[in-house]
Amino acid sequence: MTHTNGSKHRKKPGKSEVSVLYERALPAKRTGPLYGAFPYPTKISPEAIALYIASHTRPGDTVFDGFAGSGTTGLAALLCENPSDELQAEADRLGLNVEWGARNAVLYELGALGSFVGRALTNPPDPKSFRKAADRILRHAQRETSWMYEAVDPDGKNGAIRHAVWSDLLRCPACRREVTLWGACVSINPARISSEFQCPCCSHEAGFDEVERLTETVDDDVTGAKTERRMRKLARIYGVTGKTRWSRSPTNADAALLDRVAQEPLPDCVPNVLIPWGDLYRRGYHQGITHLHHFYTRRNLIVFARLWELAGEYEGALRDALRFWLLSYNASHATVMTRVVAKSGQKDLVVTSAQPGVLYVSGLPVEKNLFAGLQRKLKTIAEAFSVIHGRTGKVEVCQGSSCAVDLPDSSIDYVFTDPPFGGNIPYAEISFINEAWLGEYTDRAEEIIVSNSQQKTIAEYQELLTTALSEVRRILKPEGQATLVFHSASAEVWNALQASYTDAGLNIERAGVLDKTQGSFKQVTTSGAVRGDPVLLLGKDPSAEKSAPECVWTVAEQLSQAALSLDPSEQTPQRLYSRFVSHFLTSHQTVPLDAHDFYRWHDAQ
Repeated sequence: MTHTNGSKHRKKPGKSEVSVLYERALPAKRTGPLYGAFPYPTKISPEAIALYIASHTRPGDTVFDGFAGSGTTGLAALLCENPSDELQAEADRLGLNVEWGARNAVLYELGALGSFVGRALTNPPDPKSFRKAADRILRHAQRETSWMYEAVDPDGKNGAIRHAVWSDLLRCPACRREVTLWGACVSINPARISSEFQCPCCSHEAGFDEVERLTETVDDDVTGAKTERRMRKLARIYGVTGKTRWSRSPTNADAALLDRVAQEPLPDCVPNVLIPWGDLYRRGYHQGITHLHHFYTRRNLIVFARLWELAGEYEGALRDALRFWLLSYNASHATVMTRVVAKSGQKDLVVTSAQPGVLYVSGLPVEKNLFAGLQRKLKTIAEAFSVIHGRTGKVEVCQGSSCAVDLPDSSIDYVFTDPPFGGNIPYAEISFINEAWLGEYTDRAEEIIVSNSQQKTIAEYQELLTTALSEVRRILKPEGQATLVFHSASAEVWNALQASYTDAGLNIERAGVLDKTQGSFKQVTTSGAVRGDPVLLLGKDPSAEKSAPECVWTVAEQLSQAALSLDPSEQTPQRLYSRFVSHFLTSHQTVPLDAHDFYRWHDAQ
């Protein structure tokens, strides 16, 4: 691959041009059609990235991202051509001195799913043609299979299932009767899911670790072998008749419908693929899930496979766009990883998507009506395609390792990238469900990660990251800079990052914070999680000498006192830890504390 662009000489941005991006926390919203088009872990809003690109480059320049994920850096480069009123207003509010106009981008992404998503979203087909084809596919599939979602409402009228809640079957340790998890822990009006087992037959109470979960052995018509799996039973049906929504307990008619579905042959395109389990495998809730199709109810497996076949009848960008649409809903909503939660003040349980960043299967999995969900998703994706279609900037997406970039030396004006955060998210393992439908898989040997299953320690992670950042330095022009977004609660991972960019010949020039207005699942739930990702500006100038060692607690106290005069978000322990990390990195010192140790100190003040 060779690459050239029209901007051969680029003056390095002055302090006044870019300092505001690093001196205050830059908000990064998790809304809008481009952000919502496809669920992908640790995404950054393309509008936020566009502010960095516009500030560091000129029209015609080329941006590189070696860890492109779902292609948001490419989207951001395209947005610079003709910014929305909102994006322009944000640049004006921040006082950014930018020259809007088309930029180009080269994206490298190791993942098969990420590179597919990036290509489809940065090079979309005509939105009207896409919408027409998607509507046709939905109508065709509904004519054949909509009967699978038929249901009679409580008044005896014909309606349709919106979603159905299934329940694991348990055996009461006292009376030995077979009961549902739903019956043992769920109550409605108000909605509640108890963390303790109470037998609905004998009222015996116990912890769930004391209760046997029942299994069954069935013939698997995909693998041709017998499979032992958890026993499940329909627990609740949520439906709609006309515009009226309703819910009820399952009936004999629902059971008869499932018997009919069980006799339906599976489409030929259903993958017969063994799951290459890794760090996310849990013996408990993944029991019996050995192949891809075990993540689906039979009903949703048939419907999704039929839609996939119909999308395959198209060619080129239109086929990719249709598959993009189907996969955008697939892992998050079409599988048994979809779940219900009990929210305070709600009369009934709330249905939601799969938990991002994990492959968790609840004991109360949800089966959604795929036609209704895909119809809703269609609007968002058509809007995203409309935003991008017709822009003149060129985005090239390459599925390949960032450790071996096929670009000439000194050919890139600016880099914006978001490397893997140690062992935080095993992207290849998470992406497997969607990649199996594509028939393309990520090469895990090149995945830059800390992983027990891959036998990659922090040392292997640092070595691979150093190689990747060495490629960044090689392809950057002499005055080029790289903005790197990173997130970790581990000092060890931060120090591996610091060693990697230093050994690669890059020097930290500034540090700031990207304020994601809604945290990812792991940022919200993980012990010691950091809210607000530090943003590092790296250059090719020689590294400065290390500052004299400082007292950890003195630095922490000074940052805490300084935050008192700022807005409340700067006073949170999570934001203070981000500033704490940035202080030591910009001082060319190792990060001395994990997040949870910093939080413990903060709570004691």
